[in-house]
Amino acid sequence: MATDSWTVTGTLLIACNCDFGCPCNVNGRPTTGKCEGGWTWHVESGRYETTSLDGLNFSIYADWPGAIHEGGGRAVAYVDERADDSQRDALTALLRGEAGGPWAIFINTYELDGPHRAPYAVDLADGHSSCRIGDVAELQVEPIKNPVTGNEVSPRLLLPEGLLTRDLGLFASQSFKVKGHVSYDHSGRYAAVGAFANSGP
Repeated sequence: MATDSWTVTGTLLIACNCDFGCPCNVNGRPTTGKCEGGWTWHVESGRYETTSLDGLNFSIYADWPGAIHEGGGRAVAYVDERADDSQRDALTALLRGEAGGPWAIFINTYELDGPHRAPYAVDLADGHSSCRIGDVAELQVEPIKNPVTGNEVSPRLLLPEGLLTRDLGLFASQSFKVKGHVSYDHSGRYAAVGAFANSGP
């Protein structure tokens, strides 16, 4: 059982191959029958024991053959190259599920490669947020547009029992590309931005 004390709060960027809104959020099946997507956590305030995690970023991108809970996936994790050794160790403990939190659930659904150090460029601007991780991943979020009028719409999803977040702004991915251990291009599909807050034990 994890005993280390930690807390992280900040903004979560999400994208996958599902239609806008992603039925997995409400316990439905993935739009195409399988899940290809992932998350980037931007830590605004965080610590692991006495190690500060403020301002750091970390990500997981995964490929599951079915729904996430059915397992059998493969995934890759990245951590901010600005992290020093103690910060990297802390983020590794989180990503590999060793400290609890949502990652302790996800680790049972895939074989995880990494985490690997990488440079991050993150711009948090709600429906225009973006993230680039070196040359391995990019996400550019844009508002969903009404197919008849072309007007931007602003849907939100409240998840009182949410594992990762409780309130999501729903958007589209103008660009969502990942290459390397897992590889796909799901530009023009589901994207979301929301606040996260996790702690342990």
